[in-house]
Amino acid sequence: MNRRQAGTGRSGTGPDLAAALFVLALGLLALWQTAVIPASPIYAQVGPQLVPYLVSGFLVLIGAGLVATALRGGWSANIEELRDAPPINPRALGLLLAALLANLVLIEPFGFTIAATAQFVLVAAAFGSRALLRNLVIAFIVSLSAYGLFVKGLGVNIGAGMVESLVFGAPF
Repeated sequence: MNRRQAGTGRSGTGPDLAAALFVLALGLLALWQTAVIPASPIYAQVGPQLVPYLVSGFLVLIGAGLVATALRGGWSANIEELRDAPPINPRALGLLLAALLANLVLIEPFGFTIAATAQFVLVAAAFGSRALLRNLVIAFIVSLSAYGLFVKGLGVNIGAGMVESLVFGAPF
């Protein structure tokens, strides 16, 4: 049975093509922004542009593949799960957005550990976790460990705050 017989037609092409073009545009934007990253002459052949070029290149390839798929009729019309999917959960979506905003707002005044802990707890709540205290403890340990690895292991300051200055003696 083809799509026309199933009654789906090519109705999925519009949203599929829009999503595909978005991914392609995102990849092209990332390529452009990667090209303007200043490269220091102290780097040999592997510099700060390598990973961004790889990621943006993959985004362009994925976007081009999605555009080709969308132009052939789309992918969503062929997936049974999409037709039977539950409606979008606005609470979970709001918690995910709040998690991203919390990290952006909290990292400057309070440091990486507190910002990442808040983000972790909000994302866990978005996925349905009700164990607030457990999530706080896990998030704090993982965030503080990640900060330590970045600062002590790689020498990259990712946002020192009060917690980091108490534990690692980082300048606050």
